Amino acid sequence: MGKSLVSAAALGHGPADKRMEILHLVGRHGSISQAARSAGVSYKAAWQAIHTLTNLAGEPLVDSSVGGAGGGGARLTPAGERLLAAAEQLDSARRGVLARVNGAESAALAGPRTSMRNHLRAVVERLESDGARDPMVRVLLGLAGGGTLASIITRESAELLGLAAGLPVLALCKATAVRVHAAEAAAPMGGNRLPGRVLRVSRGVQRDEVVVTLAGDQQLVGFAARPNRLRAGSRADAVLDDSAVVLALTS
Repeated sequence: MGKSLVSAAALGHGPADKRMEILHLVGRHGSISQAARSAGVSYKAAWQAIHTLTNLAGEPLVDSSVGGAGGGGARLTPAGERLLAAAEQLDSARRGVLARVNGAESAALAGPRTSMRNHLRAVVERLESDGARDPMVRVLLGLAGGGTLASIITRESAELLGLAAGLPVLALCKATAVRVHAAEAAAPMGGNRLPGRVLRVSRGVQRDEVVVTLAGDQQLVGFAARPNRLRAGSRADAVLDDSAVVLALTS
């Protein structure tokens, strides 16, 4: 069998991706538990990182059977070694490009390729949970230009992203998860409610696609049930559930 190609999807965003750091630490220490301790994450989070990278790469990256029944050792497979080498080369190339592009527009390079149409710049304000044993974490975000947004993610995901107050992130969500209502309408309670003004309405049969301009000129795409009174320039609220908001690192 020939050598498989390195998956670009598994490379992530270099040093900003905790998953790649954990893979590197597994290779260094020969132990997943030690890699987790060195990375400052739980053992469960370290395994989640390895599983995610393995799914993206399409082949095993870590052999955890080398320690025997009680040894608990682990080592990188040849595919894992190749992935790390590719990640180092990619990170070096990325730093070189960003060093030459010194402008606010370079932030667009950090946007992940995804089917999610909504990418909002934000900063982590705080993390909330019901204690250390709560598997979920509610992340409160301050949107660039004003406004707040909440996202509910797993505790392991928060650890792997290294979320902390002041960290810049991208808040992502599918347009189909955003419900747009006229500002004076009785929108459903709960979740996130972001006020703005309608920029554009594309009429449909049962629902209309609506682009809403939020504070700071950020735009959010969603849908409004028909009939509605939404027009370009009218005030509107965009409503979406906390669980529909996905977080991504910006560098």
